[in-house]
Amino acid sequence: MTLKRVFLALLVLAVLLTGYFYVALNWSYSSGERAGWIQKLSRKGWVCKTWEGELALVSIPGSSTVEKFQFTVANDAVAAELTEVMGKRVTLHYEEKVGLPTSCFGETRHYVTKVAVASDISLSPGVVVHTNPAEPAAIPASSPAASN
Repeated sequence: MTLKRVFLALLVLAVLLTGYFYVALNWSYSSGERAGWIQKLSRKGWVCKTWEGELALVSIPGSSTVEKFQFTVANDAVAAELTEVMGKRVTLHYEEKVGLPTSCFGETRHYVTKVAVASDISLSPGVVVHTNPAEPAAIPASSPAASN
């Protein structure tokens, strides 16, 4: 009789733990976008290998401090996309996961799910530098080059 109860208690505990991890991995506390340049991306870990990266965020021109955004990538396909766009200005979509008890799921709480190459760089409000080489550069009518 007691062996049955122990087995039932272990079964209930296993179901509860499985449910907890399912909810923790599939529910996001927050989600958002970060823009900048990927500085580092590496696959690391003793037992559980995860992709860990660092994004240098776009800062105010002239400031000497660079804010860094550390992130984890769970999907190998997204990690491959990130490797392809290293050195370019990108926008990362991330989801923040809370309640994961070990670093086996990643070293950070921010999990990148999508990456997009940014086509322009905002220097300040109203000042944008377009980086798309297919677009011709606009020459203001008041410049000497426009009058030739």
